[in-house]
Amino acid sequence: MTRSGHQKMLDILQRIAERARDDHPYLGARMAGQSPDQLAEQATDDTLDPADKWVLHLQAGQADLYLGNLQSGIDHLLKAYETVPETPGARTRLNFELGVAYMRLGETQNCCARETPEACILPIRGEGRHSRQKGSKQAIKYFEKVMRARPRSQTEVIEVHLAAQWLLNIAYMTLGKYPDEVPQEFLIPPESFESEIDFPRFKNVHPHLGLNTFNLAGGAIVDDFDGDDFLDIVASTWDTAGQIRFFRNDGDGTFSDRTEQSGLLGLFGGLNMVHADYDNDGDPDVLVLRGAWLGEQGQHPNSLLRNDGDGTFTDVTFDAGLGRVHYPTKTAAWGDYDNDGDLDLYVGNETTPEMTAPAQLFRNNGDGTFKDVAGAAGLEEALFAMGAVWGDFNDDRHADLFVSAVGDNRLYRNNGDGTFSNVAPEMAVTEPQNSFPAWFWDFDNDGTLDIFVGASSGPVGVLALNPFGVGTYSPNAYMRSLQKAWNPEMMALYRGKGTGAFENVARERNLRYPAQPMGANFGDLNNDGFPDFYLATGNVRYSELRPNVMFLNRNGNDFVNVTMSGGFGHLQKGHGVSFADLDNDGDLDVYVQMGGAFPGDKFSNALFENPGFGNHWITVELVGRRSNRSAIGARVHVEVEENGARRSIYRHINSGGSFGANPLRQTIGLGKATKVRLLEVFWPTTGRTQVFRDVAADQAIQIVEGQDRYTELRVRRITLGR
Repeated sequence: MTRSGHQKMLDILQRIAERARDDHPYLGARMAGQSPDQLAEQATDDTLDPADKWVLHLQAGQADLYLGNLQSGIDHLLKAYETVPETPGARTRLNFELGVAYMRLGETQNCCARETPEACILPIRGEGRHSRQKGSKQAIKYFEKVMRARPRSQTEVIEVHLAAQWLLNIAYMTLGKYPDEVPQEFLIPPESFESEIDFPRFKNVHPHLGLNTFNLAGGAIVDDFDGDDFLDIVASTWDTAGQIRFFRNDGDGTFSDRTEQSGLLGLFGGLNMVHADYDNDGDPDVLVLRGAWLGEQGQHPNSLLRNDGDGTFTDVTFDAGLGRVHYPTKTAAWGDYDNDGDLDLYVGNETTPEMTAPAQLFRNNGDGTFKDVAGAAGLEEALFAMGAVWGDFNDDRHADLFVSAVGDNRLYRNNGDGTFSNVAPEMAVTEPQNSFPAWFWDFDNDGTLDIFVGASSGPVGVLALNPFGVGTYSPNAYMRSLQKAWNPEMMALYRGKGTGAFENVARERNLRYPAQPMGANFGDLNNDGFPDFYLATGNVRYSELRPNVMFLNRNGNDFVNVTMSGGFGHLQKGHGVSFADLDNDGDLDVYVQMGGAFPGDKFSNALFENPGFGNHWITVELVGRRSNRSAIGARVHVEVEENGARRSIYRHINSGGSFGANPLRQTIGLGKATKVRLLEVFWPTTGRTQVFRDVAADQAIQIVEGQDRYTELRVRRITLGR
């Protein structure tokens, strides 16, 4: 039965891939309703009004560009120039589109064609500069035309003129001519491309590892999938004909593509993935999420990939009861909401005016199958869900659920009787209205869970409008008035107050950057015991060429943007993010799945290697017995003595944020402490706490629920790329 279910999934995904070639709204040849050639053919009709001709050529050009036919797309846009009306708005729009098209040509001929560690890393320097310069030079020509035109509205200023200014400065940077040759009136201050503090640079070592992942947007999971204590990588793509990939860590600094040997061949698509040991057999399984952003056309099945323990996977979606109905989704979360020792699954779906897609809560039956109990639990809401995470915010041992959504976010309090109540309004956590990634964490190590919620703060022009963050005003009167008038929605940091209530402290903690995150996650970069976070940003349009951003947590007091000094400012669109110690050296590296939505917006993934900070650490792997085997929901409290003072560090076991997955084993920074004075593990299922004292630092240990002693894991340090 299991193999037939696996084959059934392969057959369905193959049919979806075949249909998508023509009809997919982002990937298909007729994404504009007609193919670029059909649109161009219509434009040759001599009876057409010239105003209609230029629009058809514009549409044909945009469609060709999105399909990856860059030169053909540019040719269509140049033909549009022949008949475009002499009205400021039309010509400005066409100049902007041509600038963007040439910008993408430059990226394709340089960054995409030769993957180097510095490619597309802002500020662009060294090997990141373009050797084939036509694209950037032509982009500069058209962007300067945009900048010299008079805008007709505030919206046009943000979405066209300031976007052109931002891209103009980037184009000059790719030629090695920033800031000296940028016209002064269009120059974005060089200080805006600097970090507030010095920070060691993380090198993108992905080009040296032989990981062939040139693809579109997708998910990322890093964990040990074959039980050898080395962390492997699973990467997906939302391309309906794109293969899920399994890269095995060979333990010598290299990775092997084991996709075919692992049984994943033919399993296509997946914008996001989440993992956990749902069957409590000792190895992590994977849930693949499909159909996002496609509305009625997104009724694609998700995949539950059971890890068979020998480096292979079997799709058991239909056998497990997860394939009875298909809704478009990009978010799900594993958690044991009923404390019965196995993991349940919440899936947040996407309801649109054309399609109702209620959320699902799959209760684990303990025999490898699930039952949807969302209706009885009070979770069967028809939302456009963006992110979902479990966490016990009120410390009652029952996992609660936060769901970011279009519109009001939800905080579902677990009532302890199998039902949930939405308390988001009374807890004042409904904002932002345009939210995306989210997570529970304890950013200030006070022992109380906090919530982070990312926000879409507007198009790329907001970076030129607010180069030093929202709330820092320009000395230029016109720009200052525009900054005050255009008030973008910002990320939220809800600090738990220890009473079950929250307060948004994002502004006072210096989170004033207008990001547009999709993938995101958190982890302790410098091993000081405080979690930092990374936002993988961007939107579907080619013009959304903006850096992914890293924020360093300074002792829980505030955050500082270290994107530029740390080398994290990748300009390509980022999605799944994983913080993981891939080389077993005790500090967290950062793996990022890259690529956009359209066929012409592919890119290679990135792996930022941690250079080390000289601080101490301990890696803790928990194994549940009466609790779920993954230990999801368990809490770790570490007490250390540093510089003569004691302090506490807290971790809540999960895979991190809602878009991208960290390993379930926790690498915990200890600062300058050379040992752990006290290590406590609290298990919500039983309410029991394990206590260990005087544990040496700089080692990896395994703690089994109920056992008095821990076991040292013999993880071997490796050098990536060798």
